[in-house]
Amino acid sequence: MSRTDDVAAVLTSYPQNITLDDDTVLTLRPATPDDKEAILAFAKGLDENDLLFLRVDITKATAVNNWLKNVKSGNTVSLLAMDGDQVVGYATVDTNPAYWTRRVGEIRINIAAALRSKGLGRHLTSKIFDVARDLGLKKIIAHMTPDQAGAQAAFQRLGFQPEALLADYIEDRAGNVHDLAIMSYEIEGLTSQVDEPLRL
Repeated sequence: MSRTDDVAAVLTSYPQNITLDDDTVLTLRPATPDDKEAILAFAKGLDENDLLFLRVDITKATAVNNWLKNVKSGNTVSLLAMDGDQVVGYATVDTNPAYWTRRVGEIRINIAAALRSKGLGRHLTSKIFDVARDLGLKKIIAHMTPDQAGAQAAFQRLGFQPEALLADYIEDRAGNVHDLAIMSYEIEGLTSQVDEPLRL
């Protein structure tokens, strides 16, 4: 079975409706190559601080093209939170087809400012962990900077542990250099923990 077949099998239960803490109903569905403009519109609505530490600048069409190319190949699985035809958040798990890292995935989550602290982060985190587990991944990692204390605290509540700190590893959009923190979690048993409230 090919990687794209594996991904398709994991995503058969989507799209799904979710209800946030304020009773807002959104739809979660897999990203497709047709979502370029909707993702760009979402990215351009983010605050500069939200864009500061993204690994790629998703306000740029080339970056979104590369993202969706990886979605098409099955190396990336992205769930989009949709309010009508607008993207209001996403969760992504990236994998590397190299033999020695094929069981490790990196997750990323981003949410529109207006939808934060309403439970969307909790839903996205739970669903992307389920995807990672169903793909047979054994370990999940998350990258962030030490400046992102809120993100680190949220992942620690899920059981992620600090694994490495790389000094002066990344450069933000303003050209400033920052350390990179790597956190990780062994995926067995993770899903049962995400039922606890998580404010992202």
